[in-house]
Amino acid sequence: MSDKQWYVAVDGQSYGPFSEGDLKARFQAGQYSGRHHVFTDGMRGWIPADSVEEFKNITAAAPAPPPAPRTGRADEIDFEVFGAEMQFVEVELDPGESVVAEAGGMMYMDNGIEMNTIFGDGGGQDGGFMNKLVGAGKRLLTGESLFMTVFTHQGAGKARIAFASPYPGKIIPVDLGKAGGKLICQKDAFLCAAKGVSVGIAFQKKIGAGLFGGEGFIMQKLEGDGLVFIHAGGTIVDRVLAPGERLRVDTGCLVALEPSVNYDVEFVGGVKSAIFGGEGFFFAQLSGPGRVWLQSLPFSRLAGRIWQAAPQGGGKDRGEGSVLGKLGGIGGFFDGN
Repeated sequence: MSDKQWYVAVDGQSYGPFSEGDLKARFQAGQYSGRHHVFTDGMRGWIPADSVEEFKNITAAAPAPPPAPRTGRADEIDFEVFGAEMQFVEVELDPGESVVAEAGGMMYMDNGIEMNTIFGDGGGQDGGFMNKLVGAGKRLLTGESLFMTVFTHQGAGKARIAFASPYPGKIIPVDLGKAGGKLICQKDAFLCAAKGVSVGIAFQKKIGAGLFGGEGFIMQKLEGDGLVFIHAGGTIVDRVLAPGERLRVDTGCLVALEPSVNYDVEFVGGVKSAIFGGEGFFFAQLSGPGRVWLQSLPFSRLAGRIWQAAPQGGGKDRGEGSVLGKLGGIGGFFDGN
């Protein structure tokens, strides 16, 4: 029996450390089951206990939870991501399957796919007008449109539909069924998802994170058991934080995190560093356990540089690489500026 220290995740909370023998005893007693995720040193991330060699036989003897009803679960879709810096995702639909997306994100679709605009977030569309109204209100709070678009394959065989990223970066596919059924992400990160995934809001519980965390009090909350696709700028860093492990990042570089990750902000340090360091006054502090996704180029940073270079922002619209451009005022005189 190994001397590894094990942790168990239950409803977004981490418990442990446990020795292997202690954890096996807890499985045998029915305190935990094979559906609970475990973690130890050397593992890349949290995985179900029944997938770990040490606990396969033990968890099999534990009482299994009743199967979840099929009603309300997300459609099972296949996909492929194309491109490098300007990516798009192509989703393959079987007859009757649907995908939900933000308005304006569709790139192309095969014949047989029908488009329908819905009121709200695409989850719980059969729950009556009030449920739809609540879903739409949540979307307004996150700065999104009142409406989303559902694309359904109404023909025979397989059909494909593609969605494009809105600016240079990467598309991140996440299976919510393997991520605990929930993902927290920045407000404009959602691109599309299998129908049945709910797009809601997540309030920051700590006032510091809400006021200075870069994304305000409200972030997007994606819930369900299907595939979701989120978009981020530049290069993506995928980090798995061990229990108690901390990571400090620029507030704008945080793309998404699992609910088990604790999110707070901290002051950068001295006043001189805050004012002249160019990194702002606050960092986002992330504490494990759980998985986080970071982006190297936040859209706000890209937009800021474009604004600085634009004429209305004080930049020059021509001649920057020419002799006249280098001469500044003289070049402006000849340009008529």
